[in-house]
Amino acid sequence: MQAIRCILVVIDPKLSENLALKRARLISSVSQPRLHLLICDAKQDHSSYLERLRQELEDQGHVVTARQAWHENLHQTIISAQQAEGCGLVIKQHIADNPLKRALLTPDDWKLLRYCPCPVLMVKTEAPWTGGNILAAVDVGNADIEHRTLHSSIINYGYQIASLAEGTLHVISAHPSAMLSSADPAFQLKETIEARYRNACRQFQTEFDIPDGQLHIEEGPADALIPRVCHQLQAAVTVIGTVARTGLSGALMGNTAEVVLDTLESDVLVLKPEDIIDHLEELVAQR
Repeated sequence: MQAIRCILVVIDPKLSENLALKRARLISSVSQPRLHLLICDAKQDHSSYLERLRQELEDQGHVVTARQAWHENLHQTIISAQQAEGCGLVIKQHIADNPLKRALLTPDDWKLLRYCPCPVLMVKTEAPWTGGNILAAVDVGNADIEHRTLHSSIINYGYQIASLAEGTLHVISAHPSAMLSSADPAFQLKETIEARYRNACRQFQTEFDIPDGQLHIEEGPADALIPRVCHQLQAAVTVIGTVARTGLSGALMGNTAEVVLDTLESDVLVLKPEDIIDHLEELVAQR
């Protein structure tokens, strides 16, 4: 996060409190990036509101730019601004859609997570980060180079947030249930599966000094386990990544991050590998 030079902060004038701006202030107070405030609205003029926010932030020592814009829909407006301003992080307050609407239409925040060519921090809670637990979710069952690179990025971001917040980094990885029919004996017993996953996490533990007590290897589906461990730890932030599958049209993310977005009781930072980011930037450039 120290390398980020500009943060895009999505401002919703309808909200009584700008939680996204609260997080942006915290990050900016340490790494001092430029804050670019964006209101996505094609109808009402919010220039005076943006100017007031900009002035307040500049009085607090932040470097700030601000703009109101609209391009077809919410996520495309945000991505257009992110590309134009060279933002390395997007911060947006997450408002969950009702289940019926979500069943019929893909939520705007899901689309933003899928197509934004940079990390996205979804702010869900007013709880302070300071002194809190940070949860980094990895899938060590996938050991290909793309996943290993993404895992390192997830742990690195988690470590930076923990340092920023003077908190504690925890790591979780879900593993499958034992299968007696498996051809590999390592997957026939729960104990051997867990041992295999813990061994795969040793690199992270050594590099970032993560004690065994802060490593959580759990049996079951990731979309159920990550929210449960987040709740147990009362985590302030959950860092999760996504890898696109070869052959998919476009760069569609796996749905774990989308599914847990509404169930997690923490802010959520979603990361992508560099090759997916490059592909998404190419798609934006073609528009």
